[in-house]
Amino acid sequence: MGSSDDEKRSGAPLETRISAIDDVNPKDDTVRVDIQKEHELTVKEVFVNHPALVFWAFYWAMTGVGWGFDAQVNGGMLSVEPFRRDFGYYYNDTDGWVIPADWLSAFNTISGVGQFFGGFACSWVADRWGRKAALLVGIAIVTGGIFGEMFSTVRAAFLMSKLILGFGLGFYLTLSPLAASECAPVAFRGIATAGVQFGIGSGQLLSNAVIKGFGERTDHWAYRAPFAIQLFFCFFLFVLLPFCPETPWYLARTGKREQALKSLRRLYGSNVDVNAKLATLEATIAEEEAADSEQGSFVQCFKGTNRVRSFISMGVFVCQHFTGIIFVMGFSTYFFQLAGLPKEKSFNLGIGVSACGLGGNILSWIIMNRVGRRNIFVGCMCILTAILFLIGIMDVVPTGAAKWVQASLTVVYAFFYYVGLGAMAFAILGEASSTSLRAPTIALATATQAVMGIIFNFAIPYMVNPDEANLRGKVGFVFGGLALIATTWSWFYVPELKGRTFDEIDRMFQAKVPPRKMGSYHLSSF
Repeated sequence: MGSSDDEKRSGAPLETRISAIDDVNPKDDTVRVDIQKEHELTVKEVFVNHPALVFWAFYWAMTGVGWGFDAQVNGGMLSVEPFRRDFGYYYNDTDGWVIPADWLSAFNTISGVGQFFGGFACSWVADRWGRKAALLVGIAIVTGGIFGEMFSTVRAAFLMSKLILGFGLGFYLTLSPLAASECAPVAFRGIATAGVQFGIGSGQLLSNAVIKGFGERTDHWAYRAPFAIQLFFCFFLFVLLPFCPETPWYLARTGKREQALKSLRRLYGSNVDVNAKLATLEATIAEEEAADSEQGSFVQCFKGTNRVRSFISMGVFVCQHFTGIIFVMGFSTYFFQLAGLPKEKSFNLGIGVSACGLGGNILSWIIMNRVGRRNIFVGCMCILTAILFLIGIMDVVPTGAAKWVQASLTVVYAFFYYVGLGAMAFAILGEASSTSLRAPTIALATATQAVMGIIFNFAIPYMVNPDEANLRGKVGFVFGGLALIATTWSWFYVPELKGRTFDEIDRMFQAKVPPRKMGSYHLSSF
């Protein structure tokens, strides 16, 4: 590589600094051989030779199902007349029952408030008592929140139930990428963490299907039944939790060597040298502990090179919200109805949006190790920005066909969002966060997700509600401008970390390799 501004400021070429780091922390032959085997392992070999690893990685990722279902059911309830009738007021003969914008914003934002605090609480529990203990706490809190939603009859009670549910979902969203990334080897790590978005998408698809199935009822169960179905996810996670191995990274970091070896055996099987794998984990942990004096500290997340890693981890979720994911996905069914489409077709299109997005997520598994996280993320950012502006343009075209074009663009949006930002954000989060600060870093990302959700869930009802700004599809112009800003940021700060071990990622960040150059950077030695 040629000399760069970063190299001039540091006073030494990047290659020299990385070599120096490697010289200070030499690895024994056992670790070197294990790292070599890790690089040679393929996705196919993971599926064929380590099925238990695949299953448990996706088990952790499936905590995203509960989060996705709740996120989608929030906006979906707006299309259910009994919900608007029981918690709203009669506006006029054209628009019927409407939930006041202030209460609607409260309903949609209160879950984010709970998630904000739930993510930080999860980080503390997960680092103190383990990932499994944290999941058990999350399941208990989510279950309580769901029962509260089901049997609330007044706005205040429903609001508090959503706050409790959101607190538990903060545990879910933090644990999903945290545990999935700690279970998976390099070749499978991106797919495992992208599986979090698959879980979210599955929850959104199921939510839309359930709303369609019950949404035309005229009694309370038009909305209580969708809430009740969330209990199935709690049951699934609870029943399998006792059989789930604790993540080996957590056990190794807390000095539980025998338990770590047992966990590695359960994940990789008996034909793998788990002692070598544990030695590699311990070597990486030792190097990080030598570099960072405040392990697991939130303050440490914003010191030195960890600051860049934290901003990348948080920034990819800001990008998600700047592209209008809550508007396009969360309010899709309601948006279709406001655009003038029949109720039944709006339900069907809502399902189509989620299904198309899920297909895009599956495609991301196939291409992410070939095309790379950065290329997919930045490329899809450009596409989504263009789509948002087109949605806004179609809203000022006074024809019936323009409504269907808007609906079609929403489906296309869902596909590219799930291919790019949805899947890649979790893959980047699982790789960019350091192993010593993974729980607090992911908690910060969860908090970022919650804060952005609060902001846009509060603002969007005022933008689109008939009794407020009534912008309808013109909101595409707002999010198109924000997406343009996010696209510019992603070009400079989204790294390419595919095929890198956590140790190699650590060394590149310690050597201050610019994020946009990490994919092409050559590491001089193991």
